[in-house]
Amino acid sequence: MFTGIIESIGSIRALTPKGGDVRVYVETGKLDLSDVKLGDSIAVNGVCLTAVELPGNGFAADVSRETLDCTAMNDLKSGSPVNLEKALTPTTRLGGHLVSGHVDGVGEVVSRTDNARAVEFRIRAPKELAKYIAHKGSITVDGTSLTVNAVDGAEFLLTIIPHTLSETIMASYKPGRRVNLEVDLLARYLERLLLGDKAAEPSAGNITESFLAANGYLKS
Repeated sequence: MFTGIIESIGSIRALTPKGGDVRVYVETGKLDLSDVKLGDSIAVNGVCLTAVELPGNGFAADVSRETLDCTAMNDLKSGSPVNLEKALTPTTRLGGHLVSGHVDGVGEVVSRTDNARAVEFRIRAPKELAKYIAHKGSITVDGTSLTVNAVDGAEFLLTIIPHTLSETIMASYKPGRRVNLEVDLLARYLERLLLGDKAAEPSAGNITESFLAANGYLKS
């Protein structure tokens, strides 16, 4: 688990094909690795990876085909800057929100607009994630815990303050960039809870308007 508070901007040193998937080598910059051991989790742009090598100035992790297919990790190359966060501990200050490091989908930066000293980004999420994104709710973008300032269909607006711009890779975002998205954990669990006993049925998965009406959640 993570908090979505980025601890360091690192960089990709190498991406090495290995038996059908990829081993990634990450230089971790100012990230303190003194308490990290083999097998520990580190989020790279919001993707939870397991450290399998610790050469001293960073770490290496194996990235499966599943992860490559479901995230924007395929867009990375040698030299790419990345957001880094170590897994939280029982004494970690929870400054963001609970983040699993399991990416739900890949979004796209639609626009970037200056607003005084802040920057506003409009991001388009995959349609299937739109129902989990709420005004003033939490969302994770490339591992950064952020507050949604507006929602319009599958698009949402973020206002990023100067501190966040300087401490994450968001300063480099331009329209067209693909970003990893993780929706709020509570929204996903709430959907399953609303299904009730039907959650055990093989075809259960999405809550529709007809389901809500039939189960008394909507008034006619």
